[in-house]
Amino acid sequence: MLGLSMPKPYPTIIPGLRSPYDQVGGIVYFGRMLDKIRLNAEGKLPEDWAAMVGSGHAGSFDSRCCSFLHIDYADLIAEALKGGSGSDLLDWAFANGRNPTAEEIEVWNGFMTKRGWRDVASQRVKELLKEIGLEPDTVRTMFDFIDLDEGRR
Repeated sequence: MLGLSMPKPYPTIIPGLRSPYDQVGGIVYFGRMLDKIRLNAEGKLPEDWAAMVGSGHAGSFDSRCCSFLHIDYADLIAEALKGGSGSDLLDWAFANGRNPTAEEIEVWNGFMTKRGWRDVASQRVKELLKEIGLEPDTVRTMFDFIDLDEGRR
């Protein structure tokens, strides 16, 4: 039928990709970014996701995380592909960028975990929910949407 769009496949299960809520050194999202870099190098990310890895797309969580740490995304990719734990790579980021204070990390974590709740990203959360065939208020934040979409909720 014309005019009807089918929801995207749901959930998007990607083994080895951690929740954005998971922390490395007290920082949310950083470990997930490392997972995406490594899974992409192994050809294990969906095609549309793989196209975004390394793009430094302004406003993306990857771009924001690198900005927060004052590191270049391409440099992080190169370092992550050498190996090492999330803690090792966070130490590298601190040495090559900046080491945020506990208060700055608290603000970062608060911003990231609430993104989409009563801010400019709220409409995007609703659009993403619609794309997978769910009601607009099923979840309210991007992190919650990611966990829902990836079968963790």
